[in-house]
Amino acid sequence: MSERSKAKRSKPISPPPHSSTAFLTQAHTLTLTQNLVFTMARKSLLLKQTLATILVILVVYALISTFLSPANSSSSSKLEATLPFSFANSAAAINEFSRELELSRDNPEKLPGESAPPVKIYLYDLPRRFTHGVVEHHSIARGGRPVDDVTLLKYPGHQHMAEWYLFSDLMRPDSERIGSPVVRVLDPDEADLFYVSFFSSLSLIVNPIRASGSSQDQGQVLYSDEETQEALLEWLEEQEYWKRNNGRDHVIIAQDPNALYKVIDRIKNSILLVSDFGRLRPDQASLVKDVILPYSHRINTFNGDVGVGNRKTLLFFMGARYRKEGGKIRDLLFQVLEKEGDVIIRHGTQSRENRRAASQGMHTSKFCLNPAGDTPSACRLFDSIVSLCIPVIISDSIELPFEDVIDYTKIGIFVDSTSALKPGFLVSMLRAVTTKRLLQFQKELKEVKHYFQYEERNGTVNEIWHQVSQKLPLVKLMINREKRLVKRELTEPECSCLCSNESGVVTTLNPLRLL
Repeated sequence: MSERSKAKRSKPISPPPHSSTAFLTQAHTLTLTQNLVFTMARKSLLLKQTLATILVILVVYALISTFLSPANSSSSSKLEATLPFSFANSAAAINEFSRELELSRDNPEKLPGESAPPVKIYLYDLPRRFTHGVVEHHSIARGGRPVDDVTLLKYPGHQHMAEWYLFSDLMRPDSERIGSPVVRVLDPDEADLFYVSFFSSLSLIVNPIRASGSSQDQGQVLYSDEETQEALLEWLEEQEYWKRNNGRDHVIIAQDPNALYKVIDRIKNSILLVSDFGRLRPDQASLVKDVILPYSHRINTFNGDVGVGNRKTLLFFMGARYRKEGGKIRDLLFQVLEKEGDVIIRHGTQSRENRRAASQGMHTSKFCLNPAGDTPSACRLFDSIVSLCIPVIISDSIELPFEDVIDYTKIGIFVDSTSALKPGFLVSMLRAVTTKRLLQFQKELKEVKHYFQYEERNGTVNEIWHQVSQKLPLVKLMINREKRLVKRELTEPECSCLCSNESGVVTTLNPLRLL
């Protein structure tokens, strides 16, 4: 091979003159593109952050406007109109979701937002005699005159008014009952439960101890509670839906311990709404089948904040000193406590003046004494709760309402009767309670007092219906079970008649919990 050829082969091959320039141009273009994309992404991120910041500012402004300026509703409503949601509705939704989340813990198969359908309840259209007619007789017995429209008469106030509040609730339109655990149906074939709205507690007290008017007038308006009870059962036992399941799917209120006493054995299959089991046998009523109701408090609710500065009295009680049965302990407590300097314990009966005095006393006392009455429960307990006066409960057989949602040891002090009657024991224990513990009790009372206020929209009535709705699975079980059982006579209550636990250990609250 010639030298020229070798030189030609060994000479490196150069790219075309324009290829280097093109490569640099492409690299520059790629760099510009990347910079542009990065810049746009950064601007997008900044825009999102800016929008998020603006939204947070608007939310904070709305909250400040809502909580610090509640009277200025026009400005907050204008702000809500400019936003894609309502703060009030959102807060309600969050609270509802939280409640459902809590409930879902008990039922893992139920997801939050998946609410159980309300129980369907049918309100019997009772003859007037058993509802507004009772109100009319009560009025006439106290000097009132018959009226053309008895529905216009006001139901009289007393401590067993749950029958009126439940009846009134079911009479309200559906639009006013949103969120209730039960829904009223007009077709009995659609109903899960049937409500019998007889004013049984009012019927018991229609005839006053001293009737007004002349003896001739009294003879004309003579009212018999026993006859009315009998007439109710005669009417009820003729109803198709009562006969279908022997009344097991019926709800009957008998809040006064003596209400419906004459016919109680004929309605014992039903869900009974009662104050306690003091005068009911284990085969007539039980915690499993029935619902314990709170009394209607008869004194003014304390609307102030927690604190002990204005509560100078250690322990307060005002009520009847002499009672029957378990209430005999009251006289003994009077003897033990009436000489204590920081204790107010007075005999008093139901009157407007005494209720005002009781309100004042409970609102200015740290503790309120709650001994048994003629039966284990008494109205005074619920007066104490709405007064934020820490109840001291001395009633060994008491049953309490809504214990599945309320821990009463957080709101009150329970003392067994034997310990309470030891001289000096009760006051020494109460004086040892620290201020910190007093405030804890009061805070808990404030949290739960709505459960004992019948007038509140989400108060006692809704919780009663919630308790009733929880009985439905048992009702269905008992109805189906009864279909297969052979009828037999039993000397002892069967398993369907479960009563409250009577084997508990009698104890007084651990003093360490009061510190």
